[in-house]
Amino acid sequence: MSSKVYFTDEVSPLEVLKLLKTVEKKLTGNVAVKVHSGEEGNQNFIRPDFWRPAVEYVGGTVVECNTAYDGARNETAKHLKTIKEHGWNEFFDFDLMDAEGPDLVIDYPNGLRIKKDYLGKNIAKYDSMLILSHFKGHPMGGFGGALKQLSIGCASSYGKAYIHGAGEPEKIWTADHDSFLESMADAAGAVIDYFKGNIVYINVMKNMSVDCDCCDVAEDPCIADIGILASTDPVAIDKACLDLVYASKDPGRDHFIERVESRNGVHTVYSAEKLGYGTTDYELIEL
Repeated sequence: MSSKVYFTDEVSPLEVLKLLKTVEKKLTGNVAVKVHSGEEGNQNFIRPDFWRPAVEYVGGTVVECNTAYDGARNETAKHLKTIKEHGWNEFFDFDLMDAEGPDLVIDYPNGLRIKKDYLGKNIAKYDSMLILSHFKGHPMGGFGGALKQLSIGCASSYGKAYIHGAGEPEKIWTADHDSFLESMADAAGAVIDYFKGNIVYINVMKNMSVDCDCCDVAEDPCIADIGILASTDPVAIDKACLDLVYASKDPGRDHFIERVESRNGVHTVYSAEKLGYGTTDYELIEL
């Protein structure tokens, strides 16, 4: 059965809210809203005011975790400072989920590469999740969207190294590349299982650089804004975004596609489909 992916080519905070209201799932209980807080110096990350109507609609708490690389977000004190400087505290309750240990360790026995996931322990406070993703390129994953937000995004600092190293955190930058991509698919599945599927996904295709919002020095966007997508299926929404890039007539598409293909980025999508929590067979419903 195909999954529904809702799409608009208008890019604004109110369009995010419109799509969120269209998706056939209402988030209940204590809602975690996963965002990317943006590395210090990064010019492309999506700012808090853009997400504000959606966060207020679900009455959620904005959540993040520390990074596993040197920068302004790899330690709690530094990350909290960056969060404040980027304005996240101005509008929202904010929870840095791995601000203090120990991590929440959950089993994922059917994983392709990893059989457990290390999450920021405060994720246990939430009953459902809204994944707000900035769709863009990525230096290692090829692209970042819903699957990356679920996996790397929800992982603790240690958990990020564990995923990158395909179960061997000491190999954070040296593990077999496809094993890393499969580990991302595993970690995303672990979070989905944890929330029993009570998750909604929004991908915003704007400010699309080949680099991630985790880069303090990122390339400027290379392709024109495309739109906003929403779904209850993280595999379908990421595949739809990739397909929209391939269908684009913008001259910058080739540079973006080279980044995705040179890192075999679509392998994460097909690995996630193999795990059974989503499908690349989708219906794109334009609003």
